Amino acid sequence: MTVAPSNVHVLAIHAHPDDVEIQCWGTLIRLKQAGCRLSIATMTPGDGGSAELGPTEIAAIRRREAAEAATLLGADYHCLEFRDLHIVFDNDSRRRTTEFLRRCQPDLILTAPPVDYMHDHEITSALVRDACFNASVPNYLTRQWDPAPLTTKIPHLYYVDALEGKDHYGLRHPVDFTVDISDLIEEKLAALACHASQRDWLRRQHSVDEYLDACRETSRQRGESGGFDYGEGFRQYKGHPHPTDDLLSAVLKSA
Repeated sequence: MTVAPSNVHVLAIHAHPDDVEIQCWGTLIRLKQAGCRLSIATMTPGDGGSAELGPTEIAAIRRREAAEAATLLGADYHCLEFRDLHIVFDNDSRRRTTEFLRRCQPDLILTAPPVDYMHDHEITSALVRDACFNASVPNYLTRQWDPAPLTTKIPHLYYVDALEGKDHYGLRHPVDFTVDISDLIEEKLAALACHASQRDWLRRQHSVDEYLDACRETSRQRGESGGFDYGEGFRQYKGHPHPTDDLLSAVLKSA
């Protein structure tokens, strides 16, 4: 498969600020090095992620942190402005997600897996998959005052790893392939370090400290399964009528 990476627009869209950094940042660096255009989006601004600040205050901080991380890649950052623990699969949510994909016009999408530790991640996965199909349907109206043009194709869709690489039962989450990020782990952690407010929240809510070390260890475990020091795992969605050729691997190989 011959591909010109400079013609490939990659969208990484996940539920919350820092999810993209944890699950696929090293791969995004590789795609940037290959010449791809990158966009990063979160469904929410992380408005639930504080025990001290109200939702408006913490959301402003976390949007700023996400945008700061995106600048490290030269990527544009967007928030769809859902709210933490309020992402649901309904028609309003489907229209909002579809409208965003029409405005973004990505060729390749990295998003949350269908099975993960919380519903915000899983519903994000379902909404993005749904929008990939809906965005090119002329009679699917998003009810915007100034609607974006239709997409001209269904993008290549890939799921990132589940948190800690585990499903609901603590079993290893399956992936199709692992991307070697061994030489990029420090850059990945530097991007995650932009999310200082999330580390404070996780320490209190989940009794999780050493935010960066936990990410390093998860990357080490996934890398080990692929024969690398550090890695990130992916699964491609190949259901009808999505494209089934492996564009992600082709772009990475062309770098």
